[in-house]
Amino acid sequence: MSDMTPTRTALADIVTSLTLPVVAAPMTRVSGPEIVGAACTAGIIGSIPAHNAPSTAHLDTLLTDLEAELGERSRLVMPNIVVHRSNRRLAADIECLAAHRIGAVIASVGAPDVIIEPLQRAGIAVLADVATMRHAQRAARAGVDGLVLLTAGAGGQTGTANPFAFVRAVRQQFDGVVALAGGIADGRSILAAQVAGADLAYLGTRFLATRESRADADYQAAVVNADLDDVRLTTAVSGLRSSVLATWIEEHFDDNSGRSASTGFSHDVLTSTEPFAWSAGHAVAAVTAITGLAVVVDTLRAEYQRAADETRAFLTHSLPSTV
Repeated sequence: MSDMTPTRTALADIVTSLTLPVVAAPMTRVSGPEIVGAACTAGIIGSIPAHNAPSTAHLDTLLTDLEAELGERSRLVMPNIVVHRSNRRLAADIECLAAHRIGAVIASVGAPDVIIEPLQRAGIAVLADVATMRHAQRAARAGVDGLVLLTAGAGGQTGTANPFAFVRAVRQQFDGVVALAGGIADGRSILAAQVAGADLAYLGTRFLATRESRADADYQAAVVNADLDDVRLTTAVSGLRSSVLATWIEEHFDDNSGRSASTGFSHDVLTSTEPFAWSAGHAVAAVTAITGLAVVVDTLRAEYQRAADETRAFLTHSLPSTV
């Protein structure tokens, strides 16, 4: 990479240290310290939305406890923070995050500018969720260390771009760390994301039905029983395009459409105690049982290695030799 700032170098070092190039993606009300701790212990990145902690004080305690539990691996903890102006905790949460030994923070729902300087000054890298080239270009100009590309099939807040086209377009203009989100369900898909040009695969749905997940029993059962056609696109959750299970849509909308007239975003949606949407992406078909997160990571690692070996053998025997 060119222009290797200290935070970008540190982020690249984190990526190369992983046992598998995977981020356990942040999931509202689902990701807790249990799933983050298990992910980091397994050698992948663990992310948690800051708003999953009921207050900044709770967030501080959560991160302190993870640091004590994980030691050096606490640098694999990458909290996610909503940077939209409706987040009334934004300033306090930024100050809290800057005081911890985390490796990076992921900005969502808005321009990441406000968090870049204070976090990078504290030695913490910044990644930004983006769903369009315009947003990717803006975040890159602002100085982020990495981009999370939300493509078609990502669970929760999502984009519509083809993942191969999006990665290619971003790589022509950005040389920081790139994570790809959208329908990645197995080790072969993780390898495919890397071959396409991404550094990391961003998996949320694959970890929904784990014992460390805070999804309730009904939600996990719906995930286990769903297939790709059971995932619907809706703006009803927050006004942003999101992938949600059809069973949730059918329960909450008489016309089964999941359409919403809302075009805005409210941080209150994320902190509300009302029933929340059962988000899930196209990777849902790969979730067939409730297991421990370490079992999922072991499965992904074995699939990844098998796919790498098969690809190497294919290239060795199928491509013409060069003179």
